[in-house]
Amino acid sequence: MTIDSLVRLFAGSFILVSLALGVSGSPLFHSANWLWFTAFVGANLLQYGITGFCPLVPIMRRLGVGAGAGCR
Repeated sequence: MTIDSLVRLFAGSFILVSLALGVSGSPLFHSANWLWFTAFVGANLLQYGITGFCPLVPIMRRLGVGAGAGCR
């Protein structure tokens, strides 16, 4: 897997898990404060789309994951 696909996988997973923990109708509900984490991931994806920088990318590189075409 490339860094691009792993960033999307991590972001999507974090969003779904934090929604499950933050929405009161969910059987996994813990606290509505988890929705702040969802907002943080969304804002990070927005700035990644604009600037091309994601904090997860340097971590992935250190772990030896191959870069995709769009990673800087």
